[in-house]
Amino acid sequence: MRTPSPAPTTRGFLNIGILAHVDAGKTSLTERLLFDTGVIDRLGSVDAGTTRTDSGEIERRRGITIRSAVASFTVDGLHVNLIDTPGHSDFIAEVERALGVLDGAVLVLSAVEGVQAQTRVLMRTLRRLGLPTLVFVNKIDRAGAREAETLSAIRTRLTPRVVPMNAVHAIGTRNARTLPGSFADPAFRERVAEALAENDEALLADLVEDRVPDAGRLSSGLAHHTARGLLHPLYFGSAHSGQGVTALLDGIARWLPVGAVPERGAEDRVFAGSVTSTTSVTSTTSVTSTTSGVSTTSAVSVTSAASVAPATSDGSDASVAPALPADSDVPVGTVFAIERGANGEKTAYLRLFSGSLHRRDRVTLHRHGPDGSAVEHAGRITALEVVGAPPGTDHRLTPGGIARLRGLPGVRVGDRLGPVPERETSGGGTVPRFAPPSLETVVRPRRPEDAPRLYAALAALADQDPLIGTRPLPDGAGTSLLLYGEVQKEIIAATLGEEFGVEAVFEESRTVFRERPTGTGAAYEGIDRHRTLAFWATIGLRVEPGAPGSGVTFRRETELGAIPLGFDRAIEETTRRTLEQGLYGWPVTDCVVTLTHSGYASPVSTGTDFRSLTPLVLMRALDEAGTRVYEPCHAYEAEVPADALSAVTGLLAEQGARIRDTAPGRGTWLVKGTVPVRRVAAVERRLPALTRARGSGGRPPPTTCPAPGPRRSGPGRTAIRSTAPPTCGTWAGAEHPGGPGAGLRRRSPPDVRRRRPAPGLPPACLLGLPPGFPSGSWAQ
Repeated sequence: MRTPSPAPTTRGFLNIGILAHVDAGKTSLTERLLFDTGVIDRLGSVDAGTTRTDSGEIERRRGITIRSAVASFTVDGLHVNLIDTPGHSDFIAEVERALGVLDGAVLVLSAVEGVQAQTRVLMRTLRRLGLPTLVFVNKIDRAGAREAETLSAIRTRLTPRVVPMNAVHAIGTRNARTLPGSFADPAFRERVAEALAENDEALLADLVEDRVPDAGRLSSGLAHHTARGLLHPLYFGSAHSGQGVTALLDGIARWLPVGAVPERGAEDRVFAGSVTSTTSVTSTTSVTSTTSGVSTTSAVSVTSAASVAPATSDGSDASVAPALPADSDVPVGTVFAIERGANGEKTAYLRLFSGSLHRRDRVTLHRHGPDGSAVEHAGRITALEVVGAPPGTDHRLTPGGIARLRGLPGVRVGDRLGPVPERETSGGGTVPRFAPPSLETVVRPRRPEDAPRLYAALAALADQDPLIGTRPLPDGAGTSLLLYGEVQKEIIAATLGEEFGVEAVFEESRTVFRERPTGTGAAYEGIDRHRTLAFWATIGLRVEPGAPGSGVTFRRETELGAIPLGFDRAIEETTRRTLEQGLYGWPVTDCVVTLTHSGYASPVSTGTDFRSLTPLVLMRALDEAGTRVYEPCHAYEAEVPADALSAVTGLLAEQGARIRDTAPGRGTWLVKGTVPVRRVAAVERRLPALTRARGSGGRPPPTTCPAPGPRRSGPGRTAIRSTAPPTCGTWAGAEHPGGPGAGLRRRSPPDVRRRRPAPGLPPACLLGLPPGFPSGSWAQ
C-alpha cells in the first residue's frame, strides 16, 4: 500500500475523472486508489454496497454508479480530486457534465471483455477534447484476461497512440503480477521513443541515426505529449489485488497536467517537471446565440467581500461577455453536480478555474434555458467545504479546487461563475459532447392528489439532470420526460418512490424524432398604415440549415438598438419556443434563423405584437424551407462469424438498418452501419441466435438518420393559400403534382408518432396554419 505524501499540497490541484464501460471495474479502481493513498483504511465492495463513492441507497442496491461522486487524495504533494462517473450509457449526461471540469482522465478497460461500446464513445470524446488521458487495463487476474490481444484491440479500435508502461506475468491467473517499465531499460526507452517519434521529427531523426535519447528527454517528451492528448500511457493492473495501481498513481502525478486556468488549450497545460507559462485568454463578443436540444448553459457573477466582480447592469446577455485573463481575480467556475440532503437542501459541487470564493459571498446565478432566455437567481453561500481539505481550514476556494456549496436554493447543474467561455457562446449554447436523449415518456402520479408533489419532485430531479427536459402537458395529461434508456426510467421511478414518497406511473417510452430544414425560406410581415393591422410590428425572418449538432442558432442582420431590447428579446425567445414544434410536430434543430427586418410604431407597439407575429412569420419561412424528419440511430459494429454473415445482414436489413461497410477478418466479418433506436432491442435479441453466441457488437449513443415517411416539400413549389382569416396572414404549403391543393390530406407519417403540442404555444392561427389544423403532421 502506498501511503499519502506527508508534504502539503504544494503542487496545486489536479481534477481527474474515472471513465469506463459499465462493469469494467471503475468504482473498484476508485476504491483502490483511495485505499492505497491512505484516505480509507478498508476496501469497500461494489457487490456489498460499501464503496465510498456509490453512496446512494439505489446505487448500493443495484451495484451501479448513477451520479458523479467526488473523492480526493494526495500524492507527491499534489492534491487530486477524483470524480467517479457512471459507466452505464443511460447516464451519459453525468459523464458529459464531468468532462467540463477535468484536467485529465483515466479510461478503464477490462482485460477480459476488452474494448466495449461505451469505451469507444468515451475515447473518441476524450480525443476530440484533447483531454490528457491515461489508460488502465483492469482485471488482469481474471480468467480469460489477455495482454497481447487486448493491446492489439486498443490500438485497432480505440487509438494507436498508446504506450505500455508495465508488463504482465501470469495474466489470467490469481498470481498475475505487473512489472513497471524503467527508463534505465534500453528496450523500454526505445519503445517510448518510437511512440514519441510519431509527433517529434527531431526525435525521429535521432532514431533513424540509431541515437536513442536519454531518460530525461524521453520523460519530458512523454509528459508533453500526454498533456497535449497526443499519447496515452497505458497500465495493466487489477483493482482487486492492487497490482499496477502504484504505477498508475505515479503516472497520475507525473504525466497528467496540473492546471487551474479556465478554458485553456492543450498547449497551455502545465505538467510535472515543465516550465510554467502564463497565457492570457481573450475572446470577442458575438450577437449569435444557440441552444441545442434541451441543454442549458449558465453563468454566475459574484460580489465578494474580498473583491468585486463586474456584472451586467443593463440586462444584456452575460454569455457574450469577453473571457477574463487567466490571472483575473474574478471567480470563474462551473457547477457540475447537485446533491439534496434529507431536508431538501441543495449542495452544489463547483470547480473553480480562477479567482477565489469565500463563505458568505453573495452570488447571482445566470443560465440560459432551453428557449435561450436568461434566468437569474441570487443567493449567499452559507457553507463552503473544499473537497479534501483538512478539518478546520479556511473556508476559501482557490483556482483548481472543488468545493461543496450550500445556501443557493436556485442552483442547478450547469450554472457558471463568471463569463461563459467564447467557444460556448459563439452560438449561445453548449455544444453537446454526446447525443441528446432519444426517448420520451409521460409520467403521472398513481394517486391524482399527488400531482403537486410529483411536479415538485420532477423539478428537483431536473436541477440534478437538466437533460431530462421535464415538460408539463396540457389539460393535466402528465409530465413529459426525456430519457437515454429504460434503466434510467427505472432509476427515476425508484427515486421518486424512495426519496420523495411519490408513486408514479410511466407510459411506454417513445422515440424522439427531430426535424431539420432541407432548404432556405424567408418571410416578412410589415406595418402597413393603409390597412387594418392585427399586430403593430415588422418582422422578417430567414430559415436555413445549420451545421449538424448546432441546435437552433439565432442571428441578426438588423442593427442592435433598431428596436427596443424588450422587443428584440421577444422575437428571439418566441422563435426558440415556436421551434419546439415544427411542421410535423417535432422539435426543429440544426437550423439558423436570421432576423432580416424589424420595426415598430411608437407608442402603440407592444411586446405582445412581436410575440404574436413571430410564430406566423417563422412558420411561413420554415414551410418555404421545408423540413425532414430524422430519427435517432445507433452506429453499430458487429463482429460476425463468416458462416453467419448472410443471416445477420438479412436481419439488419429487415430491421431498417443501414450497412455502411463490411471488412473480412480471421474467420469473421466486421459489419458497420446504423440501426434505428426503435429497432435496437429486436436486433440485440435475435443476433445471438443467428451467430450461435459467437458474434459481438457495440453501439455508441445515438446519432440521427432520415425517418421513413413523408418529407415536407422545399423551394420550387407553388404556394397553397390558407383559408385562414386575413389577420393570420398566408400559409405556404406543398403543391401536389395534380395541382394546388390536390390530394392534400392530414395523416400521421408512418413510424412517426403524433406529438402533443408544447404548452404555451400560440394557436394554429398564429402559427400560420389553417384553422383546425391538428398538432400532428400532414402529407400529400
